[in-house]
Amino acid sequence: MTKEIMSAIDGEVFGVWFLIGAALVFWMQAGFAMVEAGFTRAKNTGNIIMKNLMDFCIGTVMFILIGFGLFLGKDALGGFTGTPNFDIFTDYANFDWSNFVFNLVFCATTATIVSGAMAERTKFLSYCIYSAVISAVIYPIEAHWTWGGGWLSQMGFHDFAGSNCIHMVGGISALIGAALLGPRIGKFTKDKDGKIKVGAFPGHNIALGALGVFILWLGWYGFNGAAATSVGQLGAIFVTTTIAPAVATVVCMIFTWVKYGKPDVSMCLNASLAGLVAITAPCDVADALGATIIGAVSGILVVFGVWFCDNVIRVDDPVGAVAVHMMNGIWGTIAVGLFATDTTPTYSLADSAGNPMLGLFYGGGFKLLGIQLIGMLATAVWTAITITITFLLIKNIFGLRVTPEEEIVGLDATEHGLETAYAGFLTYGDRISGASMVNDLAPFTPADIDGEIAGSGIPVDEAVPVQVVENSTTVASDVKLSKIDIICKQSKFEELKVALNAVGVTGITVTQVLGCGAQKGATKYYRGVEMEMSLLPKVKVEVVVSKVPVAAVVKAAKKALYTGNIGDGKIFVYDVENVIKVRTSEEGYAALQGEN
Repeated sequence: MTKEIMSAIDGEVFGVWFLIGAALVFWMQAGFAMVEAGFTRAKNTGNIIMKNLMDFCIGTVMFILIGFGLFLGKDALGGFTGTPNFDIFTDYANFDWSNFVFNLVFCATTATIVSGAMAERTKFLSYCIYSAVISAVIYPIEAHWTWGGGWLSQMGFHDFAGSNCIHMVGGISALIGAALLGPRIGKFTKDKDGKIKVGAFPGHNIALGALGVFILWLGWYGFNGAAATSVGQLGAIFVTTTIAPAVATVVCMIFTWVKYGKPDVSMCLNASLAGLVAITAPCDVADALGATIIGAVSGILVVFGVWFCDNVIRVDDPVGAVAVHMMNGIWGTIAVGLFATDTTPTYSLADSAGNPMLGLFYGGGFKLLGIQLIGMLATAVWTAITITITFLLIKNIFGLRVTPEEEIVGLDATEHGLETAYAGFLTYGDRISGASMVNDLAPFTPADIDGEIAGSGIPVDEAVPVQVVENSTTVASDVKLSKIDIICKQSKFEELKVALNAVGVTGITVTQVLGCGAQKGATKYYRGVEMEMSLLPKVKVEVVVSKVPVAAVVKAAKKALYTGNIGDGKIFVYDVENVIKVRTSEEGYAALQGEN
């Protein structure tokens, strides 16, 4: 009796966990949205968010109408597909509610993977159409082969949580879609010798991308662990789901550090996802050693994948979806045939005769590996054919890509009428410095203009070799008007403002700009692509003076901005013919004065 009671309790507990896992997988939509938005340009943020939202919403509609039946309906055509049905409407009392929700969130994930690779240049209408097709037909049929009792499951093919059925399928769709769509304007250009040069488009918000990765990692514990049937199995899955991405990230960090001179942030974020993708299929059958090796390979494979897309096949993938999902989905599927071991809890891989099947590296020979390769290849062929047909039909009927003008302006404005996704989010002062910075500055007086930089022993004019040109006009007379433009680091703006106020400058115009000097910025790498000219964020301060000596303004600016390093800024001095105050029509010196 006690055994029956404990069994019933255990069943209820894992039934609840099954649905909690589904909720965690749904939460991964937020992670994908943040990763894709962060790794692309700000002008397309709203479009990215909208697509990730509609992936789930459109996917739900299509899964109800068609997908669920094709996935989990009764076998038809020798295990090729399930039979469509409307049991959710006609027999709701006996409907498998939990299975529906669980498999729905997995279906939506498959479609979401595609959006990142095709970001920043895809028509929204076209995106909605192919997202619907993936959710309605492409994913449900191939998933039926593995999880719906289809022909691959009958062979013994194993994909516990979706390296093959979800990630590889999404990655292949992403690759084909991005190839047919073409690269973003400026991604691949030819120099005068005809050599193709790869351009870099840095993500506008790496912090947002990092948040997305952490959300996805959290959700992955539900992604991989929701189908666990015992505490031991769930614990083992949590272990492998932690080890693989962690090792992948460390390996990627070391590799990019050695190859590019600095550890690449966005590539390491991708590596975490790559390790998670690779361990998804073998998470329940791999041990700690196997998870470590799987993760290590993923950390290298993701870097190779990004390089391969950029430099070999010339496919523009803004977020690395092909490298993360397709390549590591393939690797994870194969890894089952290499690392499956019966030392894991509730191990159940066996052939038709009931004999356990082990991975190649654990004494199982090539049998399981062969089955995994057949399943992977069959799924890849199905996906490639169906998604290619889908994209070609959409391209010829509706068009797949926005116009060059729309791409340049950004899809937020042209596709959704959204001026910016960040309106009112940050003030100018928030962007350039902390609000308390002014209060922390040392008092600044006109006497500080002359002499050496405090504590350095280095005269201002000797910090960086320059040619000093004496100009008698640098001191303004009673009638002379001069304009001074100061370009400086954002972090120095508050100090500059205090210094200018100290010498009598009360009116300034401030603009946030991008630029570089004669050094063309330091050579940097983004996702393995060299950025030859780095446009750095700067602040441009404009002042017009008359009674205040120009020399005093210049020296105050130099005092405030000096660090002795390249990039301290530049000062430009111009003659001004006249100044006119619009309200009073006052001109010249009088126009620069305060209110009467």
